Amino acid sequence: MPATIQCDVAIVGGGLAGGLIALALRRKRPDCDVRVIEAGPRLGGNHLWSFFAGDVAPAERWLVAPLISYGWTGYDVAFPARQRTLRAQYYSVESERFDQVLREALPEKAVMTRRKALAASPTAVVLADGDRIEAKGVIDARGPGDLGLLELGWQKFLGRELRLADAHDMPRPIVMDATVPQADGYRFVYCLPFAATRMFVEDTYYSDDPAIDAPALAARIGDYAAARGWHVERVVREEAGVLPVAMGGDFDAYWQSGGNKVAKAGARAGLFHPVTSYSLPDAVRAAALVAQAGDLSGAGLNALLHGFARRTWRRRGYYRMLAKMLFRAAEPAERYRVLERFYGLDAGLIARFYAGRTTLLDQARLLAGRPPVPVGRAVAAVAGRKK
Repeated sequence: MPATIQCDVAIVGGGLAGGLIALALRRKRPDCDVRVIEAGPRLGGNHLWSFFAGDVAPAERWLVAPLISYGWTGYDVAFPARQRTLRAQYYSVESERFDQVLREALPEKAVMTRRKALAASPTAVVLADGDRIEAKGVIDARGPGDLGLLELGWQKFLGRELRLADAHDMPRPIVMDATVPQADGYRFVYCLPFAATRMFVEDTYYSDDPAIDAPALAARIGDYAAARGWHVERVVREEAGVLPVAMGGDFDAYWQSGGNKVAKAGARAGLFHPVTSYSLPDAVRAAALVAQAGDLSGAGLNALLHGFARRTWRRRGYYRMLAKMLFRAAEPAERYRVLERFYGLDAGLIARFYAGRTTLLDQARLLAGRPPVPVGRAVAAVAGRKK
């Protein structure tokens, strides 16, 4: 017989955004009765999230510190005409650890995995098995709304964690190796050395369409490992994803597409960096905001998160302009030149860019000098015209 479950806050979607909100509420509001509803078997799914230390404000690092699986003190980038090592704390969070930490922190009843939500309102969630959750407030974090309302390019990838027969000699991550043959837009390989014989390798594309040819990308990862002299014993884990790169769109229509008057978080709220597609910094900020909120009602949460997401969207017009230049002003095979030039700039500017805290001086510096794309195409891209 269907049951009705009462709680203070119901979070629909146990991915990064929803899980961080649940963890923040548990740490800061331990008396708050929370439920996390996730259709999959575990929180966080099958993902790896990485971020720079500067992406998260010092006052909010308490939220991500327990989740970190790996950390490094620098990273490399490589392009045909530029190679560089940058000194910056860089971290990775594995979804397996994410699930473990949340389950240890939350009461058993709070984690509702393998429970699919059919519908969500500001104060209720209807589950596929007939059960109903009634809450003072509901937050929907089930993934994107109607992406057709946004003007998008795509960052798509296939990643494999490799067990190697012998120890590699890579001392730190390669965040972008664009010395590989360019294909399907801007292509680069991303490597994380987890241990002496464990390497995560991801083949990534800034592409005009979201289609992934998984066998082709897997073969390219194999070729890359072989070129590095790595003998792969086995593939430990594989993940694939398609992330939006935002060039424009109607934010208010997008918000409503995810459910009018329902509080939203993560991609459903449009909370991701327009150029890099990074979502972890925004997810941390939103979680900390909810944990400090005085009103956890459905209306209160909706006003809080809608206001935060809308302000964030408005502040990022400059990044959406840069995304337009990347996708529309540069020929697909030449897009790497934009990033090659970017990584020749000041390390502080690069860090602020990833964190979404670019200053006015940074903005001017990014556009100064000889552009890596044709000027006419750049002007047309910014103006929204095809050239």
